[in-house]
Amino acid sequence: MTDQKARKILVTSALPYANGSIHLGHLLEYIQTDIWVRFQKARGQQCTYVCADDAHGTAIMLRAEKEGISPEDQIARVKAEHETDFADFQIAFDNFHSTHTEENRELSAEIYKACRDKGHIATRSIKQLYDPVKEIFLADRYIKGECPKCHAEDQYGDNCEACGATYTPADLVKPFSVISGATPIEKESEHFFFKLPDFQEFLQTWTRSGTLQDEVANKLAEWLDSGLQEWDISRDAPYFGFEIPDAPGKYFYVWLDAPIGYMASFKNLCDRRDDLDFNDYWKPDSDAEVYHFIGKDIINFHALFWPAMLTAADYRTPTAVNAHGFVTVNGAKMSKSRGTFIKARTYLNHLNPTYLRYYFAAKLNNSVDDFDLNLEDFVQRVNSDLVNKLVNIASRTANFVKKSGGTLSENCAEEAMVQSFIDAGDQIAAHYENREFGRAMKDIMALADRANEYIQDKAPWAMSKEEGREQEVLDVCSVAVNLFRQLMTYLSPALPELAEKTCAFLNLDDLNWDSRTNILRNHAINKFKPMLARAEMDKVTAILEETKVELEKENGGAPAASDAKASKKADKNKDKGPAKREDGSEAIAETIEFPDFAKVDLRIARIVKADHVEGADKLLQLTLDIGNGETRNVFSGIKAAYQPENLEGKLTVFVANLAPRKMKFGMSEGMVLAAGPGGADIWLLEPHDGAQPGMRIM
Repeated sequence: MTDQKARKILVTSALPYANGSIHLGHLLEYIQTDIWVRFQKARGQQCTYVCADDAHGTAIMLRAEKEGISPEDQIARVKAEHETDFADFQIAFDNFHSTHTEENRELSAEIYKACRDKGHIATRSIKQLYDPVKEIFLADRYIKGECPKCHAEDQYGDNCEACGATYTPADLVKPFSVISGATPIEKESEHFFFKLPDFQEFLQTWTRSGTLQDEVANKLAEWLDSGLQEWDISRDAPYFGFEIPDAPGKYFYVWLDAPIGYMASFKNLCDRRDDLDFNDYWKPDSDAEVYHFIGKDIINFHALFWPAMLTAADYRTPTAVNAHGFVTVNGAKMSKSRGTFIKARTYLNHLNPTYLRYYFAAKLNNSVDDFDLNLEDFVQRVNSDLVNKLVNIASRTANFVKKSGGTLSENCAEEAMVQSFIDAGDQIAAHYENREFGRAMKDIMALADRANEYIQDKAPWAMSKEEGREQEVLDVCSVAVNLFRQLMTYLSPALPELAEKTCAFLNLDDLNWDSRTNILRNHAINKFKPMLARAEMDKVTAILEETKVELEKENGGAPAASDAKASKKADKNKDKGPAKREDGSEAIAETIEFPDFAKVDLRIARIVKADHVEGADKLLQLTLDIGNGETRNVFSGIKAAYQPENLEGKLTVFVANLAPRKMKFGMSEGMVLAAGPGGADIWLLEPHDGAQPGMRIM
């Protein structure tokens, strides 16, 4: 960042709970945060990324007891596992700490006392269900029984999974403790409450200050408009956590000290580094920036309780709280029984983490919409973009440079083209800054297409066979290598492993953002080595199978029960096809809701090429122009109705967001729409004149 003062930025991700493994749902957030942090560092900002394990609570205490170890041993073991998984996914924390530390104990006590001394803490007795055998108060998730509405058995204390009814644990029929099996009794205890309503006016202003995404602020307005409630911040012994000052036997609820863990992790780092000062970042007059990346399920803690506590204790509030949605797999909630509740380590046993980092980046934006990991699209996009487009640029041209002596040409034969790639960095940087990673990846891959077109047009492999054109070959390939360098600079925040390999190949120290403005001339490069293998679908299948095996081990060897009914029903009906009326025509299918239909993205496309498919009786292969220079390959069963030469140039309608389907003839990347009973009586939908490729059907 020349001639500009570097920004001081502190970034955090939500703290993973020290009671289980990291899975793909977690990784979306850590990869998103890591990409943003790496981008800031590449731009020369003083950006610090801290996190910690969330190490307190009843669940950790009970798991440690079950395994016959201390809670401290339990959290140390899980922390080591988490750190290994994060490192292998190239998540580069500046500090990864724990909430069970002296820094966090001291800060939690300080913030609590500040709230208490200013009158923001209340105490009163409440009644709760209590396990008389384990002598412990029971949270809703530790109580089961019979649903009071539908009488389904084995339901939790807050809602019924069978009928969807909500209720309190006291409403359950035949309740029992999940921990001991005993019948709970009602018992009274004094609890401590943070008086959140004291901050009603402050939070109404703060949540609309631009700190939150609009959709998050709108959701929180519902809470604020209905009136805030006091927040129970205490738990009774036995409890694994910090004891509340001046209150023996009372402990801070895990969600009080968990966000303070951000501060504690940073303080731990500051104590070990001379260039960081804790107060420079956390005092109210700080000119530093503080960003939290979290899931939308914990927004109330981060955007209501947290800023209120910080304000009460005379600390600054976050610059922004960036929320994201949940991860679904193949359009459905992550499921253990389907093998889609995938642990980080299970993925790493089979696939390169670069694939997942790119796929997440290619689809991430700054909204709180859920993120779907479509496994077939995942394989297709990784191979298409990273292997076929990106790495292909270097692999097709680097050897010609080495044959010419291993030094790039002094002359830049396409200086205007290289400069256009350099200039594109400003818009790509804006996308990164705004967390619009998908837009950044789209722009980068559009540049990659241009680079490949240039190489294809110049065909250095053909030139190299002609005597006297050695310099021309070197010039062309030097341009290509420079274009590759620009692309990898832009991709380096998302793909750090490929960036390291690129630095080794190009003989560069790093790929910082500003250095891209210097075109590589008369610059020695090293021998190109393969950078990335293709992703294979059989590896994905192996991940799903391994996940199912892990679940069976957890269940003592029994297969998973959830989703079994749905699977059986699907298997039973999968080959039936559409229902028929008495006259033999197809009946109208089962009705769907509008949101289901709204998921279908219908677009205009122009058929630019149509071919017969060797070995296929019904298929034609169509190349569709879908706008913005993008094409799709689609196989369509319309051969009986159309000759290929009669289709080229026609406009049609296609489903743009249909997951790619691997066929024995190749990958089909969508579906064109047609009507008719079949055979020769099929008619493609043809839009009126004036429609253009890429237009959406409304």
